Amino acid sequence: MRLLTLLLLLAPYLVQPGEPAPADAWPQFRGSPGLGGTSSAVIPAKLKVEWTYDCGEAIQSSAAIHEGKVFVGSVSGELIALNLESGALLWKYEASDAIGESSPCVAKGIVYVGDLAGSMHAVSAQDGKGIWTHETEGELKASPVVSGDRVLIGSYDGLLYCFSAQDGALLWQVQTDGPVNCTAGIAEGIAYISGCDGMLRGVRVSDGEQSLSVDIGAYTGASPALANNMVVFGTFENRVLGVDLLLKSVRWSYEHPEKKSPFYSSAALAAGKAVVGGRDKMVHCLESETGKLLWTFATRGRVDSSPAVAAGRVYVGSRDGRFYVLDLETGKKLWEFLAGSPISASPALAAGRVILGSEDGILYCFGASE
Repeated sequence: MRLLTLLLLLAPYLVQPGEPAPADAWPQFRGSPGLGGTSSAVIPAKLKVEWTYDCGEAIQSSAAIHEGKVFVGSVSGELIALNLESGALLWKYEASDAIGESSPCVAKGIVYVGDLAGSMHAVSAQDGKGIWTHETEGELKASPVVSGDRVLIGSYDGLLYCFSAQDGALLWQVQTDGPVNCTAGIAEGIAYISGCDGMLRGVRVSDGEQSLSVDIGAYTGASPALANNMVVFGTFENRVLGVDLLLKSVRWSYEHPEKKSPFYSSAALAAGKAVVGGRDKMVHCLESETGKLLWTFATRGRVDSSPAVAAGRVYVGSRDGRFYVLDLETGKKLWEFLAGSPISASPALAAGRVILGSEDGILYCFGASE
């Protein structure tokens, strides 16, 4: 009876292993609401460039993939839809301003994205026609995430917003003490945000009531990855944290023993491991339960790109202009591609392909080599 009572008290914080994105879709930033960065897709061991598309200006966000279409925003201020098979342009939508790090999210025939003017846009996935917009008072660098009939996004005005997904009506907003740069991770009806105010917050999607508050003692711009009653994210204080949602406290803290550098990349959680890029030019792989360092992989530039994982392989870009494929178990480099321009965007995996943009505005589709 005592155990049952304890479980009922802890029920709002019980987070199960994150579901990977389905094999044929990557509908939002990090692939799924838990932001785990994993996919069920079978990606070929040998890759080649199947097609490219020039978006005109820098691509800083992850693409979304849904029902055979690729959706991506760029600093040109355009939300672009392409055919996944061929890269052919389907439509363009003009946002209010540049689309920076806000990655599109697709649900029930609608594409959602934020821009640097602070406008949240809902656009028809079929033809690119605008459905609704809602203004905020700060830049939107966070990515939207859909939960049921609601869409959530954080703003640099310090608010986490919840809108009706269909008509954009404001349902609630939660004030924080700093910009909300991260994308909300959602599990069991709770939205988690790792804030620039040094707090990890849990907010009920149903009514906006705050149900969890943990002082993490550090400014962070990374998004929280959720799994096994844990939240994992990096900070600008040179650490990656594992926060225990049941104990409501930091379970572990990782800092590289030699290189002290911020973490802006969001972690991928797979097979008991947390993989995250650092501004020390390395990819770090940790035990997700303990924070123990398993391996690092050195690139030639900052790694702000958030790794994606499928079938034991890690896919990640670097500001050295290269796209890397690494072995999840050992960190060994399996393949690399030189794009020639810095990569801060994060890979999207679906239907046997990897979609990734670069700072020169080129969107790449990598698929099976012949």
